Amino acid sequence: MNLHELAPAKGAKKKRKRIGRGPGSGHGKTATKGHKGLLARSGGGKGAGFEGGQMPLIRRVPKYGFTNPFRKEFAIVNLKSLVDLAEQGTITPQTLVDAGLVRRLTLPIKILGNGELKKPLVVQAHKFSKSAEAKIQAAGGRVEVIPGV
Repeated sequence: MNLHELAPAKGAKKKRKRIGRGPGSGHGKTATKGHKGLLARSGGGKGAGFEGGQMPLIRRVPKYGFTNPFRKEFAIVNLKSLVDLAEQGTITPQTLVDAGLVRRLTLPIKILGNGELKKPLVVQAHKFSKSAEAKIQAAGGRVEVIPGV
């Protein structure tokens, strides 16, 4: 095989069907939509979830649960994740973002007490669990609550 013999595979370059471009195209007049009817109209067709008149699944399944509109969402960080950052001394929200423990600073940060601390740390966050606060202070560290939650 030589360079001048290279070509796309047979059928790989099929032309697009250009509808509604006059009678010479073979797809003019009704533009492959047939005569009248729902599917011939603009925006025509059944909606998503339409089941031919049968009661749709979404309406047959019972409603349940409750969504609290006043829910507060936090970015969660466990104490065991802070052990790797112990050399830094002071841990700020920006430190957590740089370390990849928090994705971005749009959510307030909450520190949970899962894990153990050996070195004293100064930890700044919006909220702390009681166990996390106790463990940080037991290790000789300090907890600084950032206002704004």
